[in-house]
Amino acid sequence: MTPFIGEIVGTMLLIIFGGGVVANVSLNKSKAQGGGWIVVALAWGLAVSIGVYAVGSISGAHLNPAVTLGLASIGEFPWSDVPSYIAGQMLGAFLGATVVYLHFLPHWKATEDKAVKLGVFSTDPAIPHTFSNVLSEFIGTAVLLVGLLSIGANKFTEGLNPLIVGFFIVAIGLSLGGTTGYAINPARDLGPRIAHFVLPIAGKGGSNWGYSWIPVIGPIFGGVFGALFYQAVFKGEVTTMFWGWSAACAVLLLAAMMLGRKGTHAVNHGDKIKN
Repeated sequence: MTPFIGEIVGTMLLIIFGGGVVANVSLNKSKAQGGGWIVVALAWGLAVSIGVYAVGSISGAHLNPAVTLGLASIGEFPWSDVPSYIAGQMLGAFLGATVVYLHFLPHWKATEDKAVKLGVFSTDPAIPHTFSNVLSEFIGTAVLLVGLLSIGANKFTEGLNPLIVGFFIVAIGLSLGGTTGYAINPARDLGPRIAHFVLPIAGKGGSNWGYSWIPVIGPIFGGVFGALFYQAVFKGEVTTMFWGWSAACAVLLLAAMMLGRKGTHAVNHGDKIKN
């Protein structure tokens, strides 16, 4: 198996279990309906662990463009491999979402709420507010990269590292996930959102493309910043790229603030634009 295939398989498993738990606790007539946020966060953490166990020895199990770009930005991953990894992650996320769709096939018709259906595939903000939503995804992904690099710097009993990473994802979900649904992964959100758009889901609504850029741009900027921050603060290697990327992040957040003031706020499931 090549690293490209490894990223497809690993990310597909991530979405099968992650998207699957959202479908399980939210779609009508599911026996797990109403399972709640703790169940969702725990399953997403375990989903990451399974993905890492499955393909970690093959591709390193990035499963996330923000991780791939973050590692490349600090010289721990070759830039030449970035396009194939991101392509694999996007394809795997789309395929995983398709599997979830097929698994819960009769439940789409039984569920009237269009927002619930979209929520199985992609994230949305609890309170649509462009600046805050971008900032939330930025912070969550920056914490993700700092945590992953910190975990990697420690030695664990053989085979336990992926499980520790999974628990870390649970912690992010329980602590930071309630604002935007903690995409913290562009492929995790965009791949399934595209699947929602193209699949013949019974009674589906729009795919909320007005919000879709936030769980892509926020994690990318946050992931690279988190990796550079770890390199600067934990390893004492302050680079020109750290300062340049910090400035770029400030520009992104300022732009998000200005967009919000102009009324271009994150759209929530086709609702009217609001702050």
